[in-house]
Amino acid sequence: MTVRVNGKVVTPSGVIRQGCIEVRGDRISAVAEYPSVRDGHWIVPGFVDVHTHGGGGHTFTTGDADSARAAAAFHLGHGTTSLLASLVSAPFELMRSATTAFAPLVHQGVLAGIHFEGPYLSAARCGAQNPEFLRDPSADELTELIKLGDGAVRMVTLAPERAGALEAIALLAEQGVVAAVGHTDATYEQTRAAIAAGASVGTHVFNGMRPVHHREPGPVVALLSAPNVVCELVADGVHLHEGTLTFATATAGPERCALITDAMAAAGMPDGEYELGGQAVTVTDGVARLAGDGAIAGSTLTMDAALRHAVAAGVPLPDAVRMVATTPALAVGIGDQVGALQTGLRADLVVLDNDLEVVRVMRAGEWVQ
Repeated sequence: MTVRVNGKVVTPSGVIRQGCIEVRGDRISAVAEYPSVRDGHWIVPGFVDVHTHGGGGHTFTTGDADSARAAAAFHLGHGTTSLLASLVSAPFELMRSATTAFAPLVHQGVLAGIHFEGPYLSAARCGAQNPEFLRDPSADELTELIKLGDGAVRMVTLAPERAGALEAIALLAEQGVVAAVGHTDATYEQTRAAIAAGASVGTHVFNGMRPVHHREPGPVVALLSAPNVVCELVADGVHLHEGTLTFATATAGPERCALITDAMAAAGMPDGEYELGGQAVTVTDGVARLAGDGAIAGSTLTMDAALRHAVAAGVPLPDAVRMVATTPALAVGIGDQVGALQTGLRADLVVLDNDLEVVRVMRAGEWVQ
């Protein structure tokens, strides 16, 4: 059966104002102009969130498969058709059990992969990461997790200044796992060394990093200026000032900037008390902070809200769409399957009204909302 979705189609090469997406089975079979369309909704590719810890009251950080399914379903309702389940710093036993629990969900297509944000991070820049679990990178741990996941482990965030980090980055790159630089107090030179070793993503750039100084540019400048690095940005108006968001986008370009949510369980939920990696989190006015020192503890963002925020900040819609779908998909190696409205890719799309609110969501050729 062929399904046609008409409207203003946002493709990697521009906007087809009078467009049509044709879907056969779970694939896009055609993208074309459709002259009879008048003032339809926006049609954009399904969002790809490569950094989220949960949502809708559910979390990925405990390694529970049922909770992971529910969190993925929550974000799917907001247009995220592909996501990485991000964990936080934890004992190796939890990393191992989470890999075992989530690998079947990856192979079933519920998740696009697993992202370990830690525990190989800087104590000085740990943010909401639990300092109790921070440690130097372990080649043995990484090798076991990669083997256990059988393709499920997609990305690992680490601080390049820690002992053994460059060797770990090289190992990850050799195994086809994305090495990301984040929660780091590294110098500009140390960050450049990590990139040379194979790191290709900057984890929520600006946040959890040594700040920019004119005599020591640090990781931010190294990541934004590296032509082979994709920079994650949290577009929620809390993590980044709008001027910082647009500066980063203008500097690296939409082809190297990926919007992420960094969401935790409180996304889509009321203000109140929550938990992240064994630490108490208080959410007030939608902002999540550690109950102790007030550090930002992830976000309550969804990808549709990130898109709206970026556009409101001045990022052109086609660029913002690239940043919520095409760029993140390419960054984690799934751009040959999802992330754009192109013939042959999986039929993941989001229908948005003129306020960029979600109207309908299609995943693999099926309407899910």
